[in-house]
Amino acid sequence: MNKIPSLDLRDFLSEDPHRKKEFVQSIGKNFQEIGFCAVKGHLLSDELVERLYKQIKLFFDLPYEVKTKYEFPQYSGQRGYVSFGKESAKGSKHGDLKEYWHFGQYIEKEEKDKYNYFPNIHVDELPEFNKVGKEVYSTLEKTAKYILRALALYLNIEENYFDQYIKNGNSILRPIHYPPILDNPKEAVRASAHGDINLITLLMGAHGKGLQVQHSNGEWIDAMASKDELMINIGDMLSRHTNNLLKSTVHRVVNPDRELLKKSRYSIPFFMHPVSEMKLNVLESCICEEYPKSFDDITAGEFLNERLVELGLLKK
Repeated sequence: MNKIPSLDLRDFLSEDPHRKKEFVQSIGKNFQEIGFCAVKGHLLSDELVERLYKQIKLFFDLPYEVKTKYEFPQYSGQRGYVSFGKESAKGSKHGDLKEYWHFGQYIEKEEKDKYNYFPNIHVDELPEFNKVGKEVYSTLEKTAKYILRALALYLNIEENYFDQYIKNGNSILRPIHYPPILDNPKEAVRASAHGDINLITLLMGAHGKGLQVQHSNGEWIDAMASKDELMINIGDMLSRHTNNLLKSTVHRVVNPDRELLKKSRYSIPFFMHPVSEMKLNVLESCICEEYPKSFDDITAGEFLNERLVELGLLKK
């Protein structure tokens, strides 16, 4: 396989049981074999996507001293701005060549006391920035819910199994800016090889070269989606929960050739996280004599904290 498979979410949402079943089997098989899949027919409109890209470009074009007003180290990089080179992949000695912003979960006022989440940060200079960020967050969260429902059916568990865990989950929308690089970056890359922490990731902006996925045979495959597609992949939490039946595949964003390196690149992943209390214990349906339980019991919150320490965003 040298190409990421493509599916249409409208098949799952249709009232045709055959189309729905075909989608379930296809997406499950793709995630079991390579951990990545391109999906069209998602819920984002072209107009909403254009509005978001316009606003994030405006933000990252702000002067450095303005952007850093919105950087809060005490939030462990979970909200607001994270400046260039601050994050590195697990095991990497070099900071990634990127800066980014984090939108987090939007909790209704009457429920805020139930969750220990950091507050979202408001950019005073760009009032539309926060508004469109919230709209996209909500839309991708809903799209992710349908993907997880399809995967629940593939795993032979109740279709709405994940709904209870992703409602008010600790999900993150991350607009990323890979700035132009004029000097030789040496060993640093735009994003070092890594696996995602969360349940699933929905990526906007994978229609340009850069994102690569590591095949089980060790080869790197370019992961490019059409402009009307999201690139979706399995995260470590879901891989762990399914006893590695669904693969959390190592991926990276490589530096392009010298001329393209001089240009900005943007991508916007949505990291679908459950509530911290969700038990990531291996599902019984994923354990058998051939594949015994491979992971210790842990909650999503405990696992997230472990990984944030490894990434250098949270101190022990």
